[in-house]
Amino acid sequence: MTLRAAIHAEIAGIAPFDAQETAVRDAALAWVASGVELCRLARPATPPRHLVCYFLATDGDHVLLVDHILAGLWLPTGGHVEPGEHPRDTVAREAMEELGVAARFVRPGPLFITATETVGATAGHVDVSLWYELSVDRRRALAFDRGEFRAIRWFREDAVPFDRADPELGRFLAKRRAP
Repeated sequence: MTLRAAIHAEIAGIAPFDAQETAVRDAALAWVASGVELCRLARPATPPRHLVCYFLATDGDHVLLVDHILAGLWLPTGGHVEPGEHPRDTVAREAMEELGVAARFVRPGPLFITATETVGATAGHVDVSLWYELSVDRRRALAFDRGEFRAIRWFREDAVPFDRADPELGRFLAKRRAP
């Protein structure tokens, strides 16, 4: 299977939570099938639509968020998929780079997909984001990337600062809790 086919399968494996996610997933599948470049080749926005992986570190009803310097928001950790890289490999690489932890996936594929126009210092392009969930012990000391994040913090799900978080985080958490 080619990498493009594997990425297509990764996206196709997402069971949409609502009509909005259905539309995003279907558009992403068409985008992948179109043959255009999927990965960012030059910062901040070449091509202007590219593939990103978020991973939400979870421990019970707690989630780890990072105060992202460029976005100015509390976000799950993650990063851009590099050319030639499978999204799950992106998650594993970024988990080690950003938090110093090995990726322990809660499920084999992404739980959620979004397409978001970026804000902050890198505004003006679209991140097609695959959202994964990793199991991390919140008692563990984490070494985070201080060049990218002001701080990291565990939040109870009912105490997430949604007014200063990724606008899709609430939908991800609702989907995570859904039976």
